[in-house]
Amino acid sequence: MEKSPLAPAAFPDLPAISGVRIAVAQAHYKTWDRCDLTFAAFDEGTAVAGVTTKSKCPSPEVEWCRAALPLGRARALVVNAGNSNAFTGHRGRAAVEAIAAKVAGAIGCEPSDVYVASTGVIGVPLPIDKAEAGIDAVLAAPAASWEEAAATIMTTDTFAKAAVTRAVVDGRTVNLVGIIKGSGMIAPDMATMLGFIFTDAAVAPAFLQTMLAAANAKSFSCITVDGDTSTSDTVLAFATGKAGNAPLGSFDDAGGDAFQAALTDLCTQLAQLVVRDGEGASKFITITVENAVSDESARTVALSIANSPLVKTAIAGEDANWGRVVMAVGKAGEPAERDLLSIRFGATQVATGGLAAEGYDEAPVAAHLKGKNVDIGVDLGLGTGRATVWTCDLTHGYISINADYRS
Repeated sequence: MEKSPLAPAAFPDLPAISGVRIAVAQAHYKTWDRCDLTFAAFDEGTAVAGVTTKSKCPSPEVEWCRAALPLGRARALVVNAGNSNAFTGHRGRAAVEAIAAKVAGAIGCEPSDVYVASTGVIGVPLPIDKAEAGIDAVLAAPAASWEEAAATIMTTDTFAKAAVTRAVVDGRTVNLVGIIKGSGMIAPDMATMLGFIFTDAAVAPAFLQTMLAAANAKSFSCITVDGDTSTSDTVLAFATGKAGNAPLGSFDDAGGDAFQAALTDLCTQLAQLVVRDGEGASKFITITVENAVSDESARTVALSIANSPLVKTAIAGEDANWGRVVMAVGKAGEPAERDLLSIRFGATQVATGGLAAEGYDEAPVAAHLKGKNVDIGVDLGLGTGRATVWTCDLTHGYISINADYRS
């Protein structure tokens, strides 16, 4: 598959995270000649936090992670690509239990210390024999690079996705590394497809959960490709504590705010990479809604614009049809006053006070739409609420990918 035109020039240079070992192997979940199983082992004392899909049809892997997260500890992570194991009943649950038990027996921990995630086709039970053979292979495999791990979790992705940030905590520099996969079925209520964050910072599990939830609200929950929320959405954060800082337990601790800023930055980078690899995407779109009655209202309006097929196809065609933005604002179900509404494309005001801006010239807007990065701004004129979301355009490529996804 051809790499997205919005992809970064290169995979980032990521540091090793002390207390984490990564490996990849082939479990042969699909008829492809590539690794499809990623494994991470964590030193004892590693804390974990996570956010999972709000879908009412979650995968057994999501349910397994939800049950384990309150314990706050992790020793391993197993991720497979090619089969989401969602909507597979007792057979799917049995596969997750078998994976966790096999890994736990091999590394000497409780099954609840093993986190499991899957992505791919819905409705096909994960073959336990392939899962167990894959685990045998990955446990014997040499250490893998971050790029290999990021590539192994991909499905329809066209490039491996990762990011890195750092923060000074208790006088020590801590590293945060993240890998993520996602390209279609992206409209998360919490996270997006599968994302995994690793840090050497020492962080109490409850505080890590608080910070991840806050970071998610400003990143993964602010992206959409096609308006569809996955059954498997999972983002997990693992903190090994190997940096040697005094454990973070609240924002009153030295470096608490800095770590939150770094985590939010990391999550935002990862979320935007997913949009840049949106199925068939040719434009990266930033939508900012200001002066709504609340931040949540602004986010709802912004997502209404971002999920509109009419808006997305107009941008794909580089058509300055700002009337479609008006439509999307009006249908959002949030407070809006037509005669207070203002809209801009790029730096150009296209509409204000309920009609086209005086002296509106479409030429600079048309020029803006020819670029790969498109900015749309909406001012509702009602309050102080603000939100930014990110999406991509809708092209024929999206249809081509999803019309024959299972084949």
